[in-house]
Amino acid sequence: MTTIETERLVLRRWRETDVAPLAAINADPEVMRWIGDGTVRNQEQTRASIGAWQRAWDERGFGLFAVEVRATGELAGLTGLAVPDFLPEVLPAVEIGWRFGRQFWSQGLGTEAARAALRFGLVDRDLDRIISIIQVGNSGSERIARKLGMALERETIDPNCARAVRVYDISKADYLAGPGRP
Repeated sequence: MTTIETERLVLRRWRETDVAPLAAINADPEVMRWIGDGTVRNQEQTRASIGAWQRAWDERGFGLFAVEVRATGELAGLTGLAVPDFLPEVLPAVEIGWRFGRQFWSQGLGTEAARAALRFGLVDRDLDRIISIIQVGNSGSERIARKLGMALERETIDPNCARAVRVYDISKADYLAGPGRP
């Protein structure tokens, strides 16, 4: 079982007890504003997503982590790696993404978690490149991508929701050459 600890967070596989707190995050329209078409998700949809993420872990050896706050054990959100099948023009690719409850915004937790997930993908799983697909207007996620050392590769349209997205990327070589990297 893959678990990563950072200064303030634990990135781990999903548990049944994560369904309700993640469903609460997914039910917040402000959190979901930049996810797909912006539709909120209920508890059963959340449970189905967690099941799919668990299967992805089993099939690929990577996936989306549950992110909990070390000090409290509270589920803050998610981060991790997925194959962005919804945007065929970038394939083959692995995407890093993140989603946190609003009470965890603007504390650096998204960057801290994503930084650990990025290292996991590029170093531990030996991926050559990781991208991040961010809807135009989501300035908070764009800031995180830039803090990770990612660069804008292109702007395109998500065919599922017709929203403009920006694709950021970083190669393993650029990651390893970056400041403070192993």
